[in-house]
Amino acid sequence: MVQRSIAGTGAESIAASVEEAISRGDLAPGDALPSIRGLANQLGVNANTVAAAYRLLRDRGVVATSGRRGTRVRDRPASTPRSLRGLDVPAGVRDLSTGNPDPALLPIAAARFAPAKPARPIMYGEPAMSAELVESARGDLAADGVCADDLAVTSGALDGIERVLATHVRPGDTVAIEDPGWANLLDLLAALGLSAETVRVDDDGPLVSDVAWALDRGVRALIVTSRAQNPTGAALSAHRAGLLHSLLAERSDDLLLVEDDHGAGIAGERLHTLAGTTRRWAFVRSASKAYGPDLRLAVLAGDRRTVERVHGRLRLGPGWVSHVLQDLAVGLWTDEAARRLVRKAEQRYAENRTRLCAAVAERGVTAYGRSGLNVWIPVLDETVVITRLLNAGWAAAPGTRFRVRTPPGIRITIADLAGHEIDPLADAVAAAMHSTGPASV
Repeated sequence: MVQRSIAGTGAESIAASVEEAISRGDLAPGDALPSIRGLANQLGVNANTVAAAYRLLRDRGVVATSGRRGTRVRDRPASTPRSLRGLDVPAGVRDLSTGNPDPALLPIAAARFAPAKPARPIMYGEPAMSAELVESARGDLAADGVCADDLAVTSGALDGIERVLATHVRPGDTVAIEDPGWANLLDLLAALGLSAETVRVDDDGPLVSDVAWALDRGVRALIVTSRAQNPTGAALSAHRAGLLHSLLAERSDDLLLVEDDHGAGIAGERLHTLAGTTRRWAFVRSASKAYGPDLRLAVLAGDRRTVERVHGRLRLGPGWVSHVLQDLAVGLWTDEAARRLVRKAEQRYAENRTRLCAAVAERGVTAYGRSGLNVWIPVLDETVVITRLLNAGWAAAPGTRFRVRTPPGIRITIADLAGHEIDPLADAVAAAMHSTGPASV
Protein backbone atom coordinates (compact mmCIF):
# COMPACT_ATOMS: atom_id res chain seq x y z
CA MET A 1 0.00 0.00 0.00
CA VAL A 2 1.39 3.41 -1.02
CA GLN A 3 0.46 5.07 2.27
CA ARG A 4 2.46 2.50 4.27
CA SER A 5 5.65 3.31 2.33
CA ILE A 6 5.64 6.93 3.53
CA ALA A 7 7.14 7.81 6.90
CA GLY A 8 8.44 10.82 8.83
CA THR A 9 7.51 13.26 11.54
CA GLY A 10 8.44 16.58 9.94
CA ALA A 11 7.71 18.14 6.57
CA GLU A 12 11.25 17.55 5.27
CA SER A 13 11.41 13.90 6.36
CA ILE A 14 7.95 13.15 4.94
CA ALA A 15 8.91 14.74 1.61
CA ALA A 16 12.16 12.78 1.57
CA SER A 17 10.23 9.57 2.24
CA VAL A 18 7.96 10.23 -0.76
CA GLU A 19 11.00 10.85 -2.97
CA GLU A 20 12.54 7.60 -1.74
CA ALA A 21 9.30 5.75 -2.53
CA ILE A 22 9.43 7.12 -6.08
CA SER A 23 13.06 6.07 -6.47
CA ARG A 24 12.24 2.53 -5.28
CA GLY A 25 9.28 2.28 -7.64
CA ASP A 26 6.69 2.07 -4.84
CA LEU A 27 5.22 5.28 -6.28
CA ALA A 28 4.98 5.53 -10.06
CA PRO A 29 4.27 8.54 -12.28
CA GLY A 30 0.58 9.37 -12.04
CA ASP A 31 0.05 7.63 -8.69
CA ALA A 32 -2.04 9.52 -6.15
CA LEU A 33 -0.54 10.46 -2.81
CA PRO A 34 -2.67 9.89 0.28
CA SER A 35 -4.96 12.69 1.36
CA ILE A 36 -3.37 15.18 3.72
CA ARG A 37 -5.69 14.26 6.57
CA GLY A 38 -5.33 10.51 5.96
CA LEU A 39 -1.54 10.60 5.94
CA ALA A 40 -1.48 12.89 8.97
CA ASN A 41 -3.61 10.41 10.93
CA GLN A 42 -1.38 7.51 9.89
CA LEU A 43 1.85 9.31 10.85
CA GLY A 44 0.44 10.91 13.98
CA VAL A 45 1.34 14.43 12.91
CA ASN A 46 -0.53 17.66 12.34
CA ALA A 47 -2.24 17.99 8.96
CA ASN A 48 -0.32 21.25 8.43
CA THR A 49 2.93 19.26 8.56
CA VAL A 50 1.80 16.97 5.74
CA ALA A 51 0.53 19.98 3.76
CA ALA A 52 3.98 21.59 4.13
CA ALA A 53 5.62 18.35 2.93
CA TYR A 54 3.41 18.30 -0.15
CA ARG A 55 4.30 21.95 -0.85
CA LEU A 56 7.99 21.04 -0.71
CA LEU A 57 7.40 18.23 -3.19
CA ARG A 58 5.51 20.55 -5.54
CA ASP A 59 8.28 23.15 -5.36
CA ARG A 60 10.83 20.45 -6.21
CA GLY A 61 8.83 19.34 -9.23
CA VAL A 62 8.06 15.90 -7.81
CA VAL A 63 4.27 16.09 -7.51
CA ALA A 64 1.42 18.17 -8.90
CA THR A 65 -1.96 19.04 -7.41
CA SER A 66 -4.97 18.96 -9.72
CA GLY A 67 -8.30 19.73 -8.05
CA ARG A 68 -10.40 16.69 -7.33
CA ARG A 69 -7.68 14.37 -8.63
CA GLY A 70 -5.68 15.30 -5.57
CA THR A 71 -1.89 15.30 -5.36
CA ARG A 72 -0.17 12.93 -7.75
CA VAL A 73 3.37 12.04 -8.77
CA ARG A 74 4.31 14.01 -11.87
CA ASP A 75 4.60 12.14 -15.14
CA ARG A 76 8.26 13.19 -15.03
CA PRO A 77 9.18 13.71 -11.39
CA ALA A 78 12.30 15.85 -11.12
CA SER A 79 13.86 13.23 -8.82
CA THR A 80 13.97 10.73 -11.71
CA PRO A 81 15.12 12.65 -14.81
CA ARG A 82 13.66 11.24 -18.00
CA SER A 83 16.87 12.02 -19.86
CA LEU A 84 18.62 9.43 -17.66
CA ARG A 85 16.04 6.72 -18.27
CA GLY A 86 18.24 5.18 -20.86
CA LEU A 87 18.43 1.83 -22.53
CA ASP A 88 20.51 -1.00 -21.23
CA VAL A 89 22.49 -1.36 -24.45
CA PRO A 90 24.10 -4.81 -24.65
CA ALA A 91 27.69 -5.22 -25.74
CA GLY A 92 28.04 -5.39 -29.49
CA VAL A 93 24.88 -3.37 -30.21
CA ARG A 94 25.35 -0.22 -32.30
CA ASP A 95 24.20 2.60 -30.05
CA LEU A 96 22.27 5.28 -31.96
CA SER A 97 20.29 6.49 -28.94
CA THR A 98 22.62 9.11 -27.48
CA GLY A 99 21.88 12.35 -29.36
CA ASN A 100 25.61 13.10 -29.43
CA PRO A 101 27.54 14.70 -32.30
CA ASP A 102 30.33 12.73 -33.98
CA PRO A 103 33.45 13.14 -31.78
CA ALA A 104 35.66 12.98 -34.87
CA LEU A 105 34.01 16.15 -36.21
CA LEU A 106 34.35 18.31 -33.07
CA PRO A 107 36.94 21.12 -33.30
CA ILE A 108 37.49 21.10 -29.53
CA ALA A 109 39.36 17.80 -29.89
CA ALA A 110 42.23 19.61 -31.61
CA ALA A 111 41.96 22.91 -29.74
CA ARG A 112 44.95 24.51 -28.08
CA PHE A 113 44.06 25.10 -24.46
CA ALA A 114 47.03 27.35 -23.77
CA PRO A 115 46.89 30.84 -25.30
CA ALA A 116 49.56 31.86 -27.77
CA LYS A 117 50.62 34.62 -25.39
CA PRO A 118 50.19 34.87 -21.62
CA ALA A 119 46.62 35.87 -20.70
CA ARG A 120 45.98 38.77 -18.35
CA PRO A 121 44.40 37.47 -15.14
CA ILE A 122 40.72 38.38 -14.81
CA MET A 123 39.88 39.83 -11.40
CA TYR A 124 36.70 40.24 -9.38
CA GLY A 125 34.52 43.12 -10.51
CA GLU A 126 35.58 43.03 -14.15
CA PRO A 127 33.05 42.65 -17.00
CA ALA A 128 31.44 39.22 -17.17
CA MET A 129 31.99 38.92 -20.94
CA SER A 130 35.26 39.34 -22.76
CA ALA A 131 35.35 42.10 -25.35
CA GLU A 132 36.36 39.56 -27.99
CA LEU A 133 33.36 37.33 -27.25
CA VAL A 134 30.98 40.30 -27.36
CA GLU A 135 32.36 41.44 -30.71
CA SER A 136 32.27 37.95 -32.23
CA ALA A 137 28.78 37.12 -30.93
CA ARG A 138 27.29 40.44 -32.01
CA GLY A 139 28.60 40.01 -35.52
CA ASP A 140 27.30 36.47 -35.88
CA LEU A 141 23.90 37.19 -34.35
CA ALA A 142 23.36 40.37 -36.33
CA ALA A 143 24.09 38.45 -39.53
CA ASP A 144 21.23 36.11 -38.58
CA GLY A 145 18.80 38.92 -37.82
CA VAL A 146 19.03 38.73 -34.03
CA CYS A 147 19.38 42.00 -32.11
CA ALA A 148 22.49 41.63 -29.96
CA ASP A 149 22.65 44.98 -28.19
CA ASP A 150 22.35 43.24 -24.83
CA LEU A 151 24.27 40.00 -24.24
CA ALA A 152 25.10 37.52 -21.51
CA VAL A 153 27.07 34.30 -21.50
CA THR A 154 25.93 31.16 -19.66
CA SER A 155 27.16 27.63 -19.09
CA GLY A 156 25.30 26.05 -22.00
CA ALA A 157 21.81 26.34 -23.47
CA LEU A 158 19.88 24.76 -20.59
CA ASP A 159 21.62 26.98 -18.06
CA GLY A 160 20.68 30.02 -20.13
CA ILE A 161 17.05 28.92 -20.47
CA GLU A 162 16.79 28.26 -16.74
CA ARG A 163 18.18 31.70 -15.87
CA VAL A 164 15.83 33.42 -18.29
CA LEU A 165 12.79 31.57 -16.93
CA ALA A 166 13.79 32.52 -13.40
CA THR A 167 13.66 36.20 -14.33
CA HIS A 168 9.98 36.15 -15.30
CA VAL A 169 8.09 33.05 -14.11
CA ARG A 170 7.39 31.50 -10.73
CA PRO A 171 6.48 28.00 -9.48
CA GLY A 172 2.95 27.17 -10.58
CA ASP A 173 3.15 29.20 -13.80
CA THR A 174 2.55 27.46 -17.12
CA VAL A 175 5.11 27.38 -19.93
CA ALA A 176 4.36 26.31 -23.52
CA ILE A 177 6.86 23.76 -24.84
CA GLU A 178 7.21 21.59 -27.93
CA ASP A 179 5.85 18.05 -27.92
CA PRO A 180 7.80 15.93 -28.57
CA GLY A 181 10.62 18.02 -27.20
CA TRP A 182 13.92 18.15 -25.39
CA ALA A 183 13.94 15.72 -22.46
CA ASN A 184 16.21 17.90 -20.30
CA LEU A 185 13.87 20.85 -20.73
CA LEU A 186 10.92 18.76 -19.55
CA ASP A 187 12.95 17.80 -16.48
CA LEU A 188 13.91 21.43 -15.88
CA LEU A 189 10.31 22.63 -15.88
CA ALA A 190 9.40 19.95 -13.35
CA ALA A 191 12.36 20.90 -11.14
CA LEU A 192 11.30 24.56 -11.23
CA GLY A 193 7.72 23.68 -10.28
CA LEU A 194 6.36 24.89 -13.63
CA SER A 195 3.49 23.35 -15.56
CA ALA A 196 3.87 22.46 -19.24
CA GLU A 197 1.35 23.33 -21.92
CA THR A 198 2.32 21.24 -24.93
CA VAL A 199 2.55 22.46 -28.51
CA ARG A 200 2.82 19.97 -31.35
CA VAL A 201 5.50 20.36 -34.02
CA ASP A 202 5.81 19.36 -37.66
CA ASP A 203 8.75 19.77 -40.06
CA ASP A 204 8.28 23.56 -40.06
CA GLY A 205 8.20 24.04 -36.30
CA PRO A 206 5.45 24.61 -33.72
CA LEU A 207 1.88 24.43 -35.04
CA VAL A 208 0.32 27.89 -35.09
CA SER A 209 -3.05 26.56 -33.90
CA ASP A 210 -1.44 24.91 -30.87
CA VAL A 211 0.52 28.05 -29.98
CA ALA A 212 -2.70 30.10 -30.23
CA TRP A 213 -4.44 27.59 -27.95
CA ALA A 214 -1.59 27.81 -25.41
CA LEU A 215 -1.73 31.60 -25.43
CA ASP A 216 -5.47 31.53 -24.85
CA ARG A 217 -4.87 29.30 -21.84
CA GLY A 218 -2.66 31.96 -20.29
CA VAL A 219 0.88 30.57 -20.58
CA ARG A 220 3.52 32.89 -19.17
CA ALA A 221 6.30 31.77 -21.51
CA LEU A 222 6.86 29.98 -24.82
CA ILE A 223 10.04 28.05 -25.63
CA VAL A 224 10.76 27.43 -29.32
CA THR A 225 13.62 25.52 -30.95
CA SER A 226 14.73 27.41 -34.06
CA ARG A 227 16.22 24.40 -35.87
CA ALA A 228 17.74 20.97 -35.18
CA GLN A 229 14.74 20.35 -32.92
CA ASN A 230 15.33 17.43 -30.60
CA PRO A 231 14.02 14.80 -31.26
CA THR A 232 12.17 15.46 -34.54
CA GLY A 233 14.71 17.49 -36.54
CA ALA A 234 12.13 20.22 -37.20
CA ALA A 235 13.32 23.67 -38.32
CA LEU A 236 11.28 26.85 -38.22
CA SER A 237 10.46 27.78 -41.81
CA ALA A 238 10.20 31.35 -43.07
CA HIS A 239 6.45 31.00 -43.62
CA ARG A 240 5.81 29.47 -40.18
CA ALA A 241 8.01 32.09 -38.53
CA GLY A 242 5.97 34.83 -40.20
CA LEU A 243 2.69 33.38 -38.95
CA LEU A 244 4.03 32.97 -35.42
CA HIS A 245 5.49 36.47 -35.47
CA SER A 246 2.05 37.93 -36.21
CA LEU A 247 0.40 35.80 -33.52
CA LEU A 248 2.99 36.51 -30.83
CA ALA A 249 3.10 40.25 -31.54
CA GLU A 250 -0.51 40.44 -30.33
CA ARG A 251 0.60 39.10 -26.90
CA SER A 252 3.83 41.05 -26.72
CA ASP A 253 3.30 42.60 -23.29
CA ASP A 254 2.54 39.51 -21.21
CA LEU A 255 4.55 36.68 -22.79
CA LEU A 256 8.20 35.67 -22.40
CA LEU A 257 9.59 34.19 -25.62
CA VAL A 258 12.66 31.96 -25.35
CA GLU A 259 14.32 30.77 -28.54
CA ASP A 260 16.80 27.89 -28.45
CA ASP A 261 19.39 27.75 -31.25
CA HIS A 262 21.56 24.94 -29.86
CA GLY A 263 22.11 23.55 -33.38
CA ALA A 264 23.84 26.62 -34.81
CA GLY A 265 26.63 25.57 -37.16
CA ILE A 266 25.48 22.00 -37.78
CA ALA A 267 21.71 22.33 -38.21
CA GLY A 268 21.71 22.22 -42.01
CA GLU A 269 18.91 24.83 -42.19
CA ARG A 270 18.85 28.63 -42.22
CA LEU A 271 17.72 30.45 -39.11
CA HIS A 272 14.28 32.09 -39.24
CA THR A 273 14.20 33.81 -35.89
CA LEU A 274 11.35 35.06 -33.72
CA ALA A 275 13.71 37.03 -31.49
CA GLY A 276 12.38 40.44 -30.55
CA THR A 277 8.76 39.65 -31.40
CA THR A 278 7.66 40.12 -27.79
CA ARG A 279 8.65 42.78 -25.25
CA ARG A 280 10.39 40.16 -23.09
CA TRP A 281 12.50 37.70 -25.04
CA ALA A 282 15.74 35.75 -25.07
CA PHE A 283 17.69 34.00 -27.81
CA VAL A 284 20.14 31.32 -26.65
CA ARG A 285 22.90 30.01 -28.93
CA SER A 286 25.04 27.15 -27.65
CA ALA A 287 28.47 26.07 -28.86
CA SER A 288 28.18 22.49 -27.61
CA LYS A 289 26.71 20.62 -30.58
CA ALA A 290 29.02 22.11 -33.19
CA TYR A 291 32.26 22.49 -31.22
CA GLY A 292 32.03 19.99 -28.36
CA PRO A 293 29.66 19.19 -25.46
CA ASP A 294 32.42 19.97 -22.97
CA LEU A 295 32.53 23.56 -24.26
CA ARG A 296 29.91 24.60 -21.69
CA LEU A 297 29.14 27.99 -23.17
CA ALA A 298 26.12 29.69 -24.70
CA VAL A 299 25.61 33.29 -25.78
CA LEU A 300 22.32 34.81 -24.69
CA ALA A 301 20.76 37.86 -26.37
CA GLY A 302 17.55 39.48 -25.19
CA ASP A 303 15.74 42.61 -24.16
CA ARG A 304 17.68 44.80 -21.78
CA ARG A 305 15.63 44.04 -18.67
CA THR A 306 15.85 40.27 -19.14
CA VAL A 307 19.60 40.32 -19.82
CA GLU A 308 20.22 42.60 -16.83
CA ARG A 309 18.33 40.19 -14.59
CA VAL A 310 20.35 37.25 -15.91
CA HIS A 311 23.58 39.14 -15.18
CA GLY A 312 22.32 39.98 -11.71
CA ARG A 313 21.51 36.38 -10.89
CA LEU A 314 24.85 35.20 -12.26
CA ARG A 315 26.64 37.63 -9.92
CA LEU A 316 24.94 35.94 -6.96
CA GLY A 317 26.00 32.47 -8.10
CA PRO A 318 28.99 31.55 -10.28
CA GLY A 319 29.80 35.21 -10.94
CA TRP A 320 30.74 34.70 -14.57
CA VAL A 321 31.65 32.07 -17.12
CA SER A 322 35.43 31.65 -17.15
CA HIS A 323 37.17 34.02 -19.58
CA VAL A 324 39.53 31.14 -20.36
CA LEU A 325 36.52 29.28 -21.76
CA GLN A 326 35.28 32.40 -23.53
CA ASP A 327 38.67 32.90 -25.17
CA LEU A 328 38.72 29.27 -26.26
CA ALA A 329 35.27 29.65 -27.84
CA VAL A 330 36.26 32.79 -29.74
CA GLY A 331 39.44 31.08 -30.90
CA LEU A 332 37.44 28.15 -32.28
CA TRP A 333 34.82 30.39 -33.92
CA THR A 334 37.49 32.38 -35.74
CA ASP A 335 39.86 29.53 -36.61
CA GLU A 336 39.51 28.57 -40.27
CA ALA A 337 40.42 24.92 -39.70
CA ALA A 338 37.73 24.66 -37.00
CA ARG A 339 35.18 26.35 -39.24
CA ARG A 340 35.96 23.90 -42.04
CA LEU A 341 35.44 20.98 -39.69
CA VAL A 342 32.07 22.37 -38.56
CA ARG A 343 30.99 22.78 -42.20
CA LYS A 344 32.08 19.21 -42.87
CA ALA A 345 30.02 18.02 -39.90
CA GLU A 346 26.96 19.93 -41.12
CA GLN A 347 27.27 18.33 -44.56
CA ARG A 348 27.82 14.85 -43.12
CA TYR A 349 24.81 15.11 -40.82
CA ALA A 350 22.60 16.38 -43.65
CA GLU A 351 23.69 13.52 -45.90
CA ASN A 352 23.05 10.92 -43.19
CA ARG A 353 19.61 12.32 -42.38
CA THR A 354 18.59 12.46 -46.03
CA ARG A 355 19.88 8.99 -46.86
CA LEU A 356 18.31 7.32 -43.83
CA CYS A 357 14.91 8.98 -44.37
CA ALA A 358 14.97 7.96 -48.02
CA ALA A 359 16.09 4.42 -47.21
CA VAL A 360 13.30 3.77 -44.71
CA ALA A 361 10.77 5.43 -47.07
CA GLU A 362 11.73 2.90 -49.75
CA ARG A 363 10.77 0.24 -47.22
CA GLY A 364 7.39 1.79 -46.43
CA VAL A 365 8.38 3.67 -43.26
CA THR A 366 7.84 7.39 -42.66
CA ALA A 367 10.69 9.32 -41.01
CA TYR A 368 11.37 12.95 -40.19
CA GLY A 369 14.75 14.65 -40.03
CA ARG A 370 14.89 18.05 -41.66
CA SER A 371 17.80 19.35 -39.57
CA GLY A 372 20.22 18.47 -36.79
CA LEU A 373 21.53 15.20 -35.43
CA ASN A 374 18.45 13.00 -35.25
CA VAL A 375 15.74 11.26 -37.25
CA TRP A 376 12.28 10.72 -35.73
CA ILE A 377 10.19 7.72 -36.75
CA PRO A 378 6.55 7.39 -35.62
CA VAL A 379 5.71 3.86 -34.43
CA LEU A 380 2.70 2.05 -33.00
CA ASP A 381 4.50 0.51 -30.04
CA GLU A 382 7.82 1.89 -28.85
CA THR A 383 8.67 -1.06 -26.62
CA VAL A 384 8.16 -3.62 -29.37
CA VAL A 385 10.13 -1.68 -31.99
CA ILE A 386 12.98 -0.80 -29.61
CA THR A 387 13.25 -4.41 -28.47
CA ARG A 388 13.29 -5.77 -32.02
CA LEU A 389 15.94 -3.28 -33.01
CA LEU A 390 18.09 -4.30 -30.05
CA ASN A 391 17.72 -7.92 -31.06
CA ALA A 392 18.87 -6.92 -34.55
CA GLY A 393 21.94 -5.12 -33.17
CA TRP A 394 20.72 -1.48 -33.16
CA ALA A 395 19.81 0.79 -30.24
CA ALA A 396 17.45 3.75 -30.71
CA ALA A 397 15.97 6.06 -28.09
CA PRO A 398 12.34 5.45 -27.07
CA GLY A 399 10.09 8.41 -27.78
CA THR A 400 8.60 8.34 -24.30
CA ARG A 401 11.64 10.28 -23.10
CA PHE A 402 10.62 13.23 -25.24
CA ARG A 403 6.85 13.30 -25.58
CA VAL A 404 3.95 14.24 -23.36
CA ARG A 405 0.73 13.80 -25.36
CA THR A 406 1.92 13.10 -28.89
CA PRO A 407 1.87 9.55 -30.39
CA PRO A 408 4.74 7.07 -29.95
CA GLY A 409 7.98 7.27 -31.89
CA ILE A 410 11.68 6.46 -31.75
CA ARG A 411 14.70 8.71 -32.17
CA ILE A 412 17.76 7.60 -34.13
CA THR A 413 20.95 9.66 -33.86
CA ILE A 414 22.63 9.80 -37.27
CA ALA A 415 25.75 11.79 -36.36
CA ASP A 416 28.37 9.04 -36.70
CA LEU A 417 26.54 6.69 -39.05
CA ALA A 418 28.81 5.26 -41.72
CA GLY A 419 27.51 5.05 -45.27
CA HIS A 420 27.54 1.26 -45.33
CA GLU A 421 25.37 1.12 -42.19
CA ILE A 422 22.36 2.98 -43.58
CA ASP A 423 20.77 0.19 -45.63
CA PRO A 424 21.16 -2.49 -42.93
CA LEU A 425 19.73 -0.04 -40.37
CA ALA A 426 16.78 0.75 -42.64
CA ASP A 427 16.17 -2.98 -43.13
CA ALA A 428 16.14 -3.46 -39.35
CA VAL A 429 13.75 -0.54 -38.78
CA ALA A 430 11.35 -1.82 -41.44
CA ALA A 431 11.48 -5.36 -40.07
CA ALA A 432 10.88 -4.12 -36.52
CA MET A 433 7.83 -2.13 -37.59
CA HIS A 434 6.31 -4.60 -40.05
CA SER A 435 6.88 -7.86 -38.20
CA THR A 436 3.75 -9.45 -36.81
CA GLY A 437 5.46 -11.83 -34.43
CA PRO A 438 6.01 -11.12 -30.72
CA ALA A 439 9.10 -9.19 -29.68
CA SER A 440 11.47 -11.24 -27.55
CA VAL A 441 13.14 -9.61 -24.59
